[in-house]
Amino acid sequence: MVRKSAKPAAEADDGGPKLRFRSPAEFFAENKNIAGFDNPGKSLYTTIRELVENGLDAAESVPVLPMIDVVVDELSISEFNKMVGINDRERLDETLYKDVETGKERKKREAKEKREAKRKKNQPSENHQEAKKQKTNPPEDTDANMQVKAESQTQPDSLMEETQASASQMSSQPAELPSQPPPSEQPSQPSQATQKGSRGDVSTLRVFVSDNGIGMAHDDVPDMLGRVLAGTKYCVKQSRGKFGLGSKMALIWSKMSTSLPVDIRTAKAGCEITHCVLDIDISKNIPNVIVHEKLPNENNWRGTEIKVTIQGSWTTYRAKILQYMRQMAVITPYAQFNFKFHSPRAEKSFEVTFSRRSDQMPPEPEEVKHHPASINQLLLKQLISNIPGKTPLVRFLTRELSNIDKPLAERLIKELGETFSPTMPISELGLNEIRILDKLLKEARFGKPKGECLSPAGEYNLRLGIMKELRPDMVATHAESADAFEGHPFIVEAGVSLGGDNVRNGLSIYRFANRIPLLFEQGNDIVTKTAQDIPWGQYKISANTDRIGVFCSIVSTKIPFKGTGKEYIGDDSLTIKQSVRKAIQSCCAQLKTKLARRAELKSRQDRSRNLKRYIPDVANAIMKFFESVKSPTVSAEYVRQMQTGVLTKEVLEKKLSQHVETSDRQNVVELGSIFGYVHEQAEFVHLAPRAETDLYSKPILLQVMPAGEGATQPPQVGIQFLESLRVDPEKPEIEKVAAEDNKVPST
Repeated sequence: MVRKSAKPAAEADDGGPKLRFRSPAEFFAENKNIAGFDNPGKSLYTTIRELVENGLDAAESVPVLPMIDVVVDELSISEFNKMVGINDRERLDETLYKDVETGKERKKREAKEKREAKRKKNQPSENHQEAKKQKTNPPEDTDANMQVKAESQTQPDSLMEETQASASQMSSQPAELPSQPPPSEQPSQPSQATQKGSRGDVSTLRVFVSDNGIGMAHDDVPDMLGRVLAGTKYCVKQSRGKFGLGSKMALIWSKMSTSLPVDIRTAKAGCEITHCVLDIDISKNIPNVIVHEKLPNENNWRGTEIKVTIQGSWTTYRAKILQYMRQMAVITPYAQFNFKFHSPRAEKSFEVTFSRRSDQMPPEPEEVKHHPASINQLLLKQLISNIPGKTPLVRFLTRELSNIDKPLAERLIKELGETFSPTMPISELGLNEIRILDKLLKEARFGKPKGECLSPAGEYNLRLGIMKELRPDMVATHAESADAFEGHPFIVEAGVSLGGDNVRNGLSIYRFANRIPLLFEQGNDIVTKTAQDIPWGQYKISANTDRIGVFCSIVSTKIPFKGTGKEYIGDDSLTIKQSVRKAIQSCCAQLKTKLARRAELKSRQDRSRNLKRYIPDVANAIMKFFESVKSPTVSAEYVRQMQTGVLTKEVLEKKLSQHVETSDRQNVVELGSIFGYVHEQAEFVHLAPRAETDLYSKPILLQVMPAGEGATQPPQVGIQFLESLRVDPEKPEIEKVAAEDNKVPST
């Protein structure tokens, strides 16, 4: 008798594979890298980012100036065990744990330390021989050496921290554990407070984010935070998020890493406070509500507070998180961000505040209809199914699509053929009719989409954000007009700064999409490649030695991201690339004008400074000239004033200095206008009124300083200068000087 084998559970009755279904929550839990949860460090960064952006959206929808508080608490193992109800106990077999050094690992470490000590012991003699060799044959500074030096000198703190974390990770890789270790290989190190993960130290972190936004309705809280792909942004307008995934992924990651629920407190204006504690049923994609209650709102508080406990790597992503907060403060200067990190080790704790600089918020984007150029057959079927079937075709085109008025709709229907008519109900449109309509909408010519559905930061806010966070020496901004890509409108804003705090030499590129900082995949982004192709030398800017900050913000109803992480925009869109290039070049043209004017004014100031050095010698030469005149005719008055002590060397020096200072004042006014200060045209007040110039005799001194070869008249500036040298003999010199001091150029 042949024994039958058991039927596999995954097979149907006929022996074929069994059909199974997955919920959206299950899919994203297994493919969490799509939502930016690649590893513990990136998961911590994405959790903070999603909660911060939700808070900004909630505040801007009121609208009210956002106030976002972020607190990250690093929990010790005992604190976490207390939260989950696990009692601390001693380890029975230490060799089972990764954070304990086994006997083999200890022997390897000791042998390595001996080799290192021996090498250091022989190092002095080797260094002496090497120095002697270099003294006779000095090494050449090759391009590779120069590059290594530059990189070591300009390496940012974030990169240094990541490098150190990588080094510690490499040096702490666990080895295979023996099944029965001999006594000589017993563990020698106690357990540590953190675990060694694949991307650095992994610890338990409690993330708390609060905002002063619109709040959530009591009945909507479970679905808004516990059901994947449930949201309020499924429409045609600019938004930071659209698919209802980000905050839910934080809850999924919390369930996967710590199995702790999320705690929410929220309230709308004039309503009670909703307190909700929930997690998510991943297999069914529904919220698992633990607590859902209403609390009294005595202080009429409005906003949302979310607390989630996850595992993350703070050490490796600390720099990225702070970089994100700083760039968010650049693109949203009307918001205030308070960030706190608390650690069991007090020296690791810190607080940082990104203060509000502007009270001007971008306009709220309006919801619009789909543009005909962005329509496809699937979307066309959905739009038809959402309205009554008896709706005429002409009304469907004019009311459900943008940029189509009634005359244009009638022309389109006529172009479709005899089987179509303006009064034709849309319920009579079959699959072939929909295909014909979709083909015509793709081929027809329509106007560009309107920009009411977009909400760019604005040049004012972008400039303030750059000045607040980077404090550059010079900055220029430009906003391109709205354009369209595949039927979706977009606007490009750019800013270019020179100098500033914590800005390295060369290009520092800051990218934003729908007012969200993009920190990863920078080399592949359209902004990076476009900025590198700009001929910076044509704008009097050195791309290698100057500290250049390039800021580019792209807002659209559909950002053409590349890759699953949505961290960069591809450069295959010619329309967007041209807009980015034009915006950056417009900023460069502004900076070129400012740099040229600043260089010219600096040259004038240097010339004035050099003139002041020769004032004593010029005054002395003039006095000697008048002393040498024996029979004065036209200059008799000046000689008499010199002989009577009215015209002295000190008076000449004073008037020469006043003339140079008058020119300097004009330079200061022009320099101020470079940095945005508006001044009226400076109007000089001469010491000698023009009506009295006829009383003066022609100064003989000017005849020895002609304006050029064959000139018949002296320079006009020289005339004014010598006329101002005349002193009224009837007034004492002290009164004359006091009167002159009161006469300053007016603006």
